[in-house]
Amino acid sequence: MKKSNRPYYFLLFFICHELLVAAFYFENYLGLDPCPLCMVSRVTVFALGLLFLIAALHNPSGLTRKVYHSAMSLVSLLGVLVSGRHIYLQSLPADEVPVCGPGLDYMLDTLPFSDVLKEVMHGSGECAEVSWEFLSLSMPIWMLIIYAGFLIISILPVIQKQHRFHFTGKD
Repeated sequence: MKKSNRPYYFLLFFICHELLVAAFYFENYLGLDPCPLCMVSRVTVFALGLLFLIAALHNPSGLTRKVYHSAMSLVSLLGVLVSGRHIYLQSLPADEVPVCGPGLDYMLDTLPFSDVLKEVMHGSGECAEVSWEFLSLSMPIWMLIIYAGFLIISILPVIQKQHRFHFTGKD
């Protein structure tokens, strides 16, 4: 009988959903405008949530499960990298913070996508501002913890070996 992982995938999808709800709450009700790296983080959470939802509906097993988890691992790793860059920018002394560049909307309208991606990942002055903390940890630190958790959960099925025990009747 095939073991169903659907509840776990739905739970992970729900976590991603709630992260996006929280992001929109911070933006629309608390007035915290997202910086470019925050926007990339949102897209990453959305992509992870979509992967978790598709996996929940499909309930993959065997090689297909490893393919899903490989994709989830790559997206989680992207989230770790984005959060790490964000934390790095927030830890810079004020005189070393990159200058604020044009807004994301303007860049998307005027620059090729590859240049926009390069500029966004470089970060800007607005990415270095710490505008919210919980338990003395900024939002990018919390996201790094969450992405690391997703990465661990996603990578385990890819790297674990299947142990099969065969009864041969011999001692």
